[in-house]
Amino acid sequence: MNPNLPNLLRPFQRNDAGTALHCDGVSLKTLARKYGTPLYVYSARQILERLEMFQRAFVGREHLVCYAVKANSSLAILKLLADRGAGFDIVSGGELERVIVAAPEAVGRVVFSGVGKTAPEIDRALEVDILEFNVESEAELELLAMRARKLKNRARFALRVNPDVFAETHPYISTGLREHKFGIDIRKAAEIYRAAARNKWLEPHGISVHIGSQIRSAEPFGAAVERVSKLAQQLRREGIVLKVLDAGGGLGIDYHSTPATAQGAPARRRGPRYHGGTDGADPAAKVQEYGSVIEKALAGFDCRLLIEPGRFIVAQAGALVTRVLNVKKNGKKTFVITDAAMNDLIRPALYLAYHEIVPVKPRAGKARGVDVVGPVCETGDFFARDRMLKPVEAGDLLALLDAGAYGMAQSSNYNSRFRPAEVLVEGKKHRLIRRREEMRDLLATEVLS
Repeated sequence: MNPNLPNLLRPFQRNDAGTALHCDGVSLKTLARKYGTPLYVYSARQILERLEMFQRAFVGREHLVCYAVKANSSLAILKLLADRGAGFDIVSGGELERVIVAAPEAVGRVVFSGVGKTAPEIDRALEVDILEFNVESEAELELLAMRARKLKNRARFALRVNPDVFAETHPYISTGLREHKFGIDIRKAAEIYRAAARNKWLEPHGISVHIGSQIRSAEPFGAAVERVSKLAQQLRREGIVLKVLDAGGGLGIDYHSTPATAQGAPARRRGPRYHGGTDGADPAAKVQEYGSVIEKALAGFDCRLLIEPGRFIVAQAGALVTRVLNVKKNGKKTFVITDAAMNDLIRPALYLAYHEIVPVKPRAGKARGVDVVGPVCETGDFFARDRMLKPVEAGDLLALLDAGAYGMAQSSNYNSRFRPAEVLVEGKKHRLIRRREEMRDLLATEVLS
């Protein structure tokens, strides 16, 4: 995050120069000492502030912020958001069960997305009466109608249409073009709605679009919403009244501008800058711009608006705290080896994603180029290559910032490693929201016969 923004917007910072990095009112050294490392730490304050940014941006329209559960599915975070009125965007039956456990009262605020819903997942969602299904193919719509008929429970649905809008982002997280696996060609959507309107077990309830993730500019969102809004208005003239327009998620964050840039250790960047985010802009201003673009694209169309932010709400609220195991030199290369690994945070290995790396308690000395790596037996087990970092020694703590989204959610047990604990900071208080795994957890599902 931009170090020049007000402290209100920065959860990870130092109280004074040279002091240990804090998450809001709690030192990361204190948390590492109490809970061990690797450790995910989240700011409840930051999460709620980001939710409220979206709620304020659309205050003049009936709307629902459906947090994308895939970004971070911690039960405590889901409950925190639900208590402030959030809905949820899910992509699996497992995520639905998490919402049911964390906030059963919020089930009616759930939208079910994803290209591969199974019959049991659909049945469960119909049973608990979610808000709507975001349907991604004609075959899925047929399956939904069949399950609704069997359960005698009419299914509310929205077609996820593909507007063929290009958004500059990493190719793995771009979803808005015809060649992608997501959505239904917008040119076929009206015909599908007309056919579905004749099925007594289907209720055409909304229309949905999602063009990708980590998108820097608001304009592609506007272009996509304008196209689906025109389609919805055309259907309304034909008597098919869609009550909801789901604009999806994908607003990016700035992974490159963080407090470390104010500590004399500029980053040395390598590879494509797919994760440039909001380019250092004030996040609140960026959300307001996003809201204005969406409203302009709707052009007075009267509907309930759903949006599905995930990364923007939780990414910068979280950090992965890790301890340096040793510092190793191989020829001209210096490796900082940590107790966290690619199984704890795979984004750098998977996407060449950038995360600022900050010493929790800085040492004096000149920054130098190092590779920050984990202990997993893969050359791809790295967090940064040729990164400028202040001197560190074995036993020091490092914080990998902006790790609240797709960090723990994408973690694994590769190399039979235990997944980290998670801690939620609430002002000057902190609480464990997931204990560290143990060997019995890894072996619990296996069978020897």
